[in-house]
Amino acid sequence: MRKSHAVLDLDSRRRKALKIERLIGLCDRRQPFKLLDIGTGSGAIAHYFATHRNLHCDVVAVDIVDQRLIKDGFQFLLVENTDLPFPDAFFDVVISNHVIEHVGSLKEQKNHLREMRRVMTTNGVGYLATPNRWMVMEPHYRLPFLSWLPDSLRHFYVRLTKKGENYDCNPLTPSLLERCMKGAGFYYQNLAEAAIREMLRTEVVHAFNARMFRAIPPSVFRKFYFLVPTLVYRLLPRKQE
Repeated sequence: MRKSHAVLDLDSRRRKALKIERLIGLCDRRQPFKLLDIGTGSGAIAHYFATHRNLHCDVVAVDIVDQRLIKDGFQFLLVENTDLPFPDAFFDVVISNHVIEHVGSLKEQKNHLREMRRVMTTNGVGYLATPNRWMVMEPHYRLPFLSWLPDSLRHFYVRLTKKGENYDCNPLTPSLLERCMKGAGFYYQNLAEAAIREMLRTEVVHAFNARMFRAIPPSVFRKFYFLVPTLVYRLLPRKQE
């Protein structure tokens, strides 16, 4: 059985929801709209959008286990795998926030993306965030360079450090993830730089960090993009040929 890595800190989830709202421009969308939150965890992100003062949206959340700390305002369904129990083109907004690294093999990750595309309307928008395989500090087990290793050594490293029995995540490299998104039928926009700026605005209060990041020229950031700890994308559906 896969270990749960859901973040259950409600305040941090609300700040994350605000960041998502701003990064994919939800206030500029025609309302009302239907929103799907995949892998909802605590339910805080789904609740944020369902009870938003200025956004009028019907929110549905799914997860493989029910860990919700907030249950009001949105519909919740349990799912067994990456298949989504909804008709084609059913949602205007689809959110996958730190989910794809937990769904299993590359085959399951590709199906996760295909299902996001299938249930998204032709004018819809998606948000996808996931840890970068080349991150220095792995965020779930707090072990340096863990995800850089081959699978067998990852499991050994986790057991050696007494962090668990095996490494049950599968973070992707930027290039592989982008190929998978394209293969699933998406146009994608890299939001890594904008996401860091928004994080410093909404999730982090340390002014020093913000000043340090603003001092980095955009050209330098783009050159070392492959090392950013979190990959963030805005997804738009490509028309079916």
